[in-house]
Amino acid sequence: MIRPHSSHRLLDRVFRFLFPGLLLLLLNGCSSAAYYSQLVDGQLRLLKAREPIDQVIAAPARDPALRAHLAQAREARTFASVHLHLPDNESYRLYADIGRPFVVWNVFATPEFSLAAQNHCFPIAGCVAYRGYYSQGAARGEAALQRLKGMDVAIGGVEAYSTLGWFNDPILSSMMHWGDERLATLIFHELAHQRFYVKDDTEFNESFATFVEQEGTRQWRASRGLAPDTGLRWRQSEQFIQLILDTRQRLEQLYAQPLPADQMRQRKALEFERLRADYRRLRDTQWAGDKRYDAWVYAPLNNARLLPFGLYTRWVPAFTALFKRVNGDWIAFYAEVEKLGRLPVDDRRAALKTLAESRPSMPPH
Repeated sequence: MIRPHSSHRLLDRVFRFLFPGLLLLLLNGCSSAAYYSQLVDGQLRLLKAREPIDQVIAAPARDPALRAHLAQAREARTFASVHLHLPDNESYRLYADIGRPFVVWNVFATPEFSLAAQNHCFPIAGCVAYRGYYSQGAARGEAALQRLKGMDVAIGGVEAYSTLGWFNDPILSSMMHWGDERLATLIFHELAHQRFYVKDDTEFNESFATFVEQEGTRQWRASRGLAPDTGLRWRQSEQFIQLILDTRQRLEQLYAQPLPADQMRQRKALEFERLRADYRRLRDTQWAGDKRYDAWVYAPLNNARLLPFGLYTRWVPAFTALFKRVNGDWIAFYAEVEKLGRLPVDDRRAALKTLAESRPSMPPH
């Protein structure tokens, strides 16, 4: 049962006690104050825009397609808690119309001849390889400043994110162009972040959530009497990500060489052209000409655009093996994940590597 909303838990307990001292009084320095101020303002606007999904579904005046979409999402949300043992709270039982295609825009930056991300650390989420902005204009302004410093820069729109249980996260209007199943997978993924999260280990967190998303979707389809997914899109995604990872490895080797800047720049450009050629070969020989990644590949490429790849999938094989080891018991699985999360980072990665090497071929999802 969904508990009374109580004005969304008194605006999530008064912005969770004023969002930790308004992020320690917006940290210090004018630029820090301006940046964290927009984060606080953007999150508060999002919280205020929420309304219970039940009310939207029950309102005849609301868009019928929206109501039907949210009704399917409500079923997936219940499945997440009852069958996948994910947090049972008001997250994704609320809806917010944000009036824009993305909720935030992330800005990634690296030096021209390095794949080392410019990291940013936050009181709640820890250190991540980007800065998020609730305004596209502000994100573009930050990107322009980074380019003036000679950095490689990329901007990525984000349709959804998790506050890791600090607030009751809503389904956003930016997700409404997705199909019902894609929306369900997002709910599983983001609730997994609420279920467990390790500060400063993006690969662990995203791989864990991606596994929960994939296995949860498989079980969700089975519960509705649908045939198993062929896994074609997942295999294509894995192949594409591997192309990116191979390119990153070659670039790292290139940047380690003591070359003049002009020569380094030329060879860097050649690596991106090789990526495009490898992609065309894969697309045309194995994917029957499927062009879903064309727009990304043929846009201008730089180091920063390569950063997000691999973060979501690196340890999925390890979590697949772990889930099999506990015979598909979600409670036991989460307990083992928490044990891994408590290990020192080097020990954790060694354990994940051992698990990944032990797992059988991945079944289709």
